[in-house]
Amino acid sequence: MRMLLDPDAVKRHKLRPGTLRRAVPYAGRYRGLLALLLISTALHAGIVAVGPIILKFIIDDGLIPKRFDVIVTLSLVLVGLALVDVAAIYCQTWLSARVGQGLLYDLRTEVFAHVQRQAIAFFSRTQTGALVSRLNTDVIGAQQAITTLLSQATSTILTLVLVILTMAYLSWQVTLVALAMIPLFLLPTKVIGRKLQRLTRRRMELDAEMASLMNEQFNVSGAMLAKLYGKPERDAEAFAGRAANVRDVATAGMVWGQMLVMIVTVLSATTTAMVYGLGGKLAIDGVLEVGTLVALAALLVRLFGPINQLSNMHVQVMAALVSFDRIFEVLDRRPLVEDRADAGPIRVAGAADGVAPEIEFDAVSFRFPKAEDVSLASLESSSTRAPERPNDAWTLRDVSFRAPGGRLTALVGPSGAGKTTITHLVARLYDPDSGAVRIDGEDIRDVTLRSLADTVGVVTQDAHLFHDTIRANLLYARPDATERELIEVCDAARIWEVISSLPDGLDTRVGERGYRLSGGEKQRVALARLLLKSPPVVVLDEATAHLDSESERAIQRVLDTALAGRTSLVVAHRLSTVRRADQILVVDGGRIRERGTHEDLLAAGGLYAELYNIQFSYQAADAVPVDSAPAQGRAAV
Repeated sequence: MRMLLDPDAVKRHKLRPGTLRRAVPYAGRYRGLLALLLISTALHAGIVAVGPIILKFIIDDGLIPKRFDVIVTLSLVLVGLALVDVAAIYCQTWLSARVGQGLLYDLRTEVFAHVQRQAIAFFSRTQTGALVSRLNTDVIGAQQAITTLLSQATSTILTLVLVILTMAYLSWQVTLVALAMIPLFLLPTKVIGRKLQRLTRRRMELDAEMASLMNEQFNVSGAMLAKLYGKPERDAEAFAGRAANVRDVATAGMVWGQMLVMIVTVLSATTTAMVYGLGGKLAIDGVLEVGTLVALAALLVRLFGPINQLSNMHVQVMAALVSFDRIFEVLDRRPLVEDRADAGPIRVAGAADGVAPEIEFDAVSFRFPKAEDVSLASLESSSTRAPERPNDAWTLRDVSFRAPGGRLTALVGPSGAGKTTITHLVARLYDPDSGAVRIDGEDIRDVTLRSLADTVGVVTQDAHLFHDTIRANLLYARPDATERELIEVCDAARIWEVISSLPDGLDTRVGERGYRLSGGEKQRVALARLLLKSPPVVVLDEATAHLDSESERAIQRVLDTALAGRTSLVVAHRLSTVRRADQILVVDGGRIRERGTHEDLLAAGGLYAELYNIQFSYQAADAVPVDSAPAQGRAAV
């Protein structure tokens, strides 16, 4: 209840200037349908205002003079107007739904496509639940702002204007009294509406945080971690804390909204009493006819409806604009890595002749970007933000090397040395702060990301599989692949025997993140996906780390064939991979400390020799496979 008692706690949640102006063009795409929507809405508003006039004539020209024919005729007119009104309301509903769902589609696809273009650093900081909330809750709120509120606003304003004009026609004295009360309805709306707008934005943020917690706890990895390390009482308490925040903000919003209803109710009763008093006096004095007084009473009821709607509409519009503001906040986040205006497809020299391209790092320095450059504070947890690296913490410093075309270059070094960062720069998941990464002499910042993705194939240590079939996960790399090609790459990756033994074969669902497969099976499916893509440049970031010795040797034989003639950059933790490398780069502290072949680096007796003795010696000569070595001979894990 803190936000109810202390509204200043949410004052920081304000709309950015220009939100409404930017939202209008989205409605402009549906000008024709919106015009029909406004026409049907105007027709409905006109019928609402005309009804009491007909009631006046029924009383004054039919009942009092006892003319039954007039009563029958005007009653049939009322029935006809009701039928027309039903048709107008039906058109309103259909048109509003058609425009609304179109806007929902436009907004969702635009936000989704924009988020996809964000750099990997954006996703490393963003809460998934908060991001999904923008595509669901906020997009729906923005859609309602343009459709439901647009038709409602038009209907409300037209009804209000027509009712006031009709009342003025019947009695200008009563109309003046009613008009004098309208500002009293609008004043509390303005004050309370601002408070509700801030509470609405805060509730959306808290809903997103709660959704993020559920997403982390309920996916397979989170559930397993909770089972192994978590304490149910502590997790339940953490969730209860976030749910309590949502409860308090929602309660505050409901109370403030109810305050508005109570104020409007009191003002409505006061206005009704004043109009009945004045109208009754005028009827007694003979200024008004009985039918006119009844019509004014009916119009007064129809006047309060639009005023109340107009009061609530301000709140609804402000809440909807909060949704637009949160959507624009995402759309305004420019991707850290994007195509240049003059970018063209990569031109790999000799690709047509099967000549693999060369990779070159030219004095490359890199440090991870600051949070404000890649992420949004509202998409991160408000309670726990990712730790920042010091501004001078360079991940790579003045790195220069060449990876010859068609050869295998291995990256070795201690954990945190910068090996994986080098592979990320080749795939252009990040851009260097200085220097250049080139493929066949062409700076990869000058080529399109699409063509670069077609040129560079990557398999990471923790290969990701979608919660879909094995077939769908393979076809993600090349949608036009044939059944035969799928079987061939699976056989080459030594995974076909496993797949063919499954009841559904390639159509077996792998579960979230591939958890229905073992680590080695999942990795081999990822390698099969790489083989299906068949890129000229291959990057393997500890891609055989999850394989046992027998499977790894089988995969190495596959890679010997599959990578032949391709440029390979491999982060190596297996002695077999290191020995096969045409070039070894020893990375330490963000620099290339040594380079050469396995034998040359051992003979030099430097850092590589030290790493070899610590990390690789127990794997030596394949005489004692790593997975069957005695316990006392293994490195500590």
